[in-house]
Amino acid sequence: MLLKILNCFFWIFFWNTYTDAAKYPVVLWHGMGDTCCFPFSLGSITNLLETELNNTYVKSLEIGGNIVTDYESGFFMHPNKQVEYVCQELAKDKKLSEGYNAIGFSQGGQFLRAVAQRCPQPPMKVLISLGGQHQGVFGLPKCPSLKLHTCEYIRRLLNYAAYEEWAQQVSVQATYWHDPFQEYKYKAHSTFLADINNEVFSNGLYVDNLKKLDKFVMVKFLNDTIVQPLESQWFQFYKAKQDREILPLESSKVYTTLGLVAMEKQNKLVFIETEGDHLQFRKEWFLKHIIPFLREEAD
Repeated sequence: MLLKILNCFFWIFFWNTYTDAAKYPVVLWHGMGDTCCFPFSLGSITNLLETELNNTYVKSLEIGGNIVTDYESGFFMHPNKQVEYVCQELAKDKKLSEGYNAIGFSQGGQFLRAVAQRCPQPPMKVLISLGGQHQGVFGLPKCPSLKLHTCEYIRRLLNYAAYEEWAQQVSVQATYWHDPFQEYKYKAHSTFLADINNEVFSNGLYVDNLKKLDKFVMVKFLNDTIVQPLESQWFQFYKAKQDREILPLESSKVYTTLGLVAMEKQNKLVFIETEGDHLQFRKEWFLKHIIPFLREEAD
């Protein structure tokens, strides 16, 4: 009888542990003006994930191997170089070999999408984009940086020289600057976003690899004062030659050329909106709306 009782308790404990655990490790990529490990930002997110997902492995990406380079990379290291670096880091991490889920914060959202499209091994399972700018930005009203002069420099650069070759190389934000009044210049000279959005030429591998995701979750912050237009967080953007009216995703070329239409038919696209400014959310909201995608039952 005692053996049966102990066996019962074992299975109750095992079941609770199993269902609270993450099926896959989690990879995080921070946004502009942040680093992998600030205790008040991604450091706290790492701790929260480890607590809620039964000590699952969480890898918060540190570009360049130290916190200074990691911070500077968000402004000055070309996204193509960052993505290449991250792909190498993920490939050699044995804990990720069976697959992983990913959360991108702000520009980290589109950077991780580039990882999914360019580097299918190890396989990314769920991509969660928190405030990512998947159709780029046209405006930088509030620039998150520890140094005010950095923001002023970036604003001037984007306003006057975003599509110059040298600007594309020295400013991360220039590589996803999307000017609706100069669509031809954007497509011809954007060295990152236009490519991963299949606007330069149609890359079938990008489509195939993105469609391998189980879920692509996009979170839009309704009171965002940093991302313009905020609809870019849902893969939408202005209609050409103006900056007021938003073109529905279903009417945009990228909906087809990147395979998003097929993903939507397979219920792989998830659109979530929340009140608050850029990346401003409460723990309770995160637990309710994000954690379930990282757990076993999310499938």
